[in-house]
Amino acid sequence: MTRTAVDRFTDPLYTRAEVVRFLGITDTTLSRWVKETPFVTAVAAPHGSASVPFIGLAEAYTLHAFRSRGVPLQRIRPALDRLDREFGLAHALASERLYTDGAEVLFEYRDDIGDDVVGDLVVVRSAQPVFRDVIAGYLEQVVFSRGYAQRLPLVGYKDAELYVDPDRGFGQPVFARGGARLADALDLFRAGEALELVAQEFGIPSRQLEAALRASLPAAA
Repeated sequence: MTRTAVDRFTDPLYTRAEVVRFLGITDTTLSRWVKETPFVTAVAAPHGSASVPFIGLAEAYTLHAFRSRGVPLQRIRPALDRLDREFGLAHALASERLYTDGAEVLFEYRDDIGDDVVGDLVVVRSAQPVFRDVIAGYLEQVVFSRGYAQRLPLVGYKDAELYVDPDRGFGQPVFARGGARLADALDLFRAGEALELVAQEFGIPSRQLEAALRASLPAAA
């Protein structure tokens, strides 16, 4: 039987170099998150081969967002340990129930009774209620499905407005405008086509295509 679906939890889709480029972080930072902490899911693979599943990319994205908002690793680790120990929440950094207010890691405690759901966000370390709107900006950036991240923006490409979704092109980068795969646009550009013509061909705003090319082909930019 031909396999058509991607398992976002186990199928290695990205190399570490791609994760670094997608998120705009350093290789040293990613290596620490994968090996030393470890916060980011990865599988054993030959050097340069895909080793990070979509869920690992989502974990790295969330961790990068937390760190950008000033949440120290010393607070993230105890919170994740508590979520694992008390609630058995796997891949917490990719969970829809994990957010940040810029100072603490938060978790949505839920009580499901029939059709009624009572939920609130709390600071994991102290279990004090906080307001949901303080993390609204983060929630707007991620699309969730069945409780876990399903679509992520590629913040490392800045103005290019690219995203990844394991159900689109096996998780490869796609332009939000026009829906073209980044790889297809790069192939046409490498073949010698002018940037404006590539943009017209795929319905990509020129400035977004230029930003993507600059991030993907630094030697050619």
